[in-house]
Amino acid sequence: MHIILVSNRLSTARTIVLTPLRVLGMLLLLSLALMSLSSLFSYLTVKYAAEIRHPMLQTLIRAVTLQENQRQEAYVKENLKVMATKLGEMQAQLTRLDSLGDRLASQTGIKTPDNKTGQSKAGQGGPLVLPSDLTSEELQRAVEALAQQVENRTDTLSLIESDIFEQRIRKNFLPTTLPINMQWNASAFGWRVDPFTGLRAMHEGVDFPSPVGTPIMAAASGIVLSAEWHPEYGNLIEIDHGNEMTTRYAHASKLLVKAGEVVKRGQRIAEVGSTGRSTGPHLHFEVRFHGIAQNPNRFLEAAQASAVASK
Repeated sequence: MHIILVSNRLSTARTIVLTPLRVLGMLLLLSLALMSLSSLFSYLTVKYAAEIRHPMLQTLIRAVTLQENQRQEAYVKENLKVMATKLGEMQAQLTRLDSLGDRLASQTGIKTPDNKTGQSKAGQGGPLVLPSDLTSEELQRAVEALAQQVENRTDTLSLIESDIFEQRIRKNFLPTTLPINMQWNASAFGWRVDPFTGLRAMHEGVDFPSPVGTPIMAAASGIVLSAEWHPEYGNLIEIDHGNEMTTRYAHASKLLVKAGEVVKRGQRIAEVGSTGRSTGPHLHFEVRFHGIAQNPNRFLEAAQASAVASK
């Protein structure tokens, strides 16, 4: 390789030929230069480290280190204090949550694993004597205990929620809704004088005297067993509510549902009429359990009380 050097002070150009030997020599010189710089850096480092061992510098370093440690310690203590305060607030909220759970359990008649007797948990209090900050270990244990308490309370409230939901479902399938929002003949259930024969006969339901066309609602959710003409009941709907509980709606002028249809509580299923063995427009309503007629009054009175309370 030829390198041509041109300078203002030279009248002629110089040419340098780079041979492998010259290149090797240049690399060797570069290596020696790097080694020299490295040795110089090591010397300065050792010298600087030796100077650091000076008593005055060591005292200054210890003072700075102590100040930094104190600052870090104060920072940690302040954070622990804030966390302890938050922990106390969470414990107070958990106590209020316990009280709420106990009230719900007592109102619904549910006995939870933590409150078999239905009594509220004992309160806590007293004068503040020699208070001290929690250590990190104590705070950690308190947090773990609180987490366990929260998990237990979650299970308890889930149990209450499940029982309330079950009660709601059970109630939804009981005939506790008025089929017609009118007063019924409460004394009509049982033995009475038959209006057609004048003889003593059993009346297995109650009557709601109403104008023709008055909407008839399902007293509870269920499945329509039949919706057809009956020689004595006239246009009759019978609904199965499960657990061998059924209701009958008789003498309707018009049927709005069919057999096998699923109906909801309060759904319009028919209209009042005077079909079948009837002396005038009214709804004949029956409640049967295991096929035996029950007095609908206790269901209807509960439905009426619920309707009044909701107003």
